[in-house]
Amino acid sequence: MSQFYAVLAALLCGMALIGLFQTEDLLRRILALNVLASAVFLLLVTVARSAEGIDPVPHVMVLTGIVVAVSTTAAALALVIRADEARRRRGEES
Repeated sequence: MSQFYAVLAALLCGMALIGLFQTEDLLRRILALNVLASAVFLLLVTVARSAEGIDPVPHVMVLTGIVVAVSTTAAALALVIRADEARRRRGEES
């Protein structure tokens, strides 16, 4: 079962990289980065399982990563909104 999740994480990573490099829209790039982060989180949780049991360190790293990803996404979205407003203002002045 863990191989399934590893393959799923690899597919999500590939989809996110394609979305990141193929689009010029900033919002879609932010979403692609979030999908990439989710793929990494899934891979870390998958690797945390071993024959001895579950290693708690990768789970803690994933929880910390989720908090960082949410706050970074909020900051990036605020910057995209400001950039869009500035672009619209420049268009009105012309």
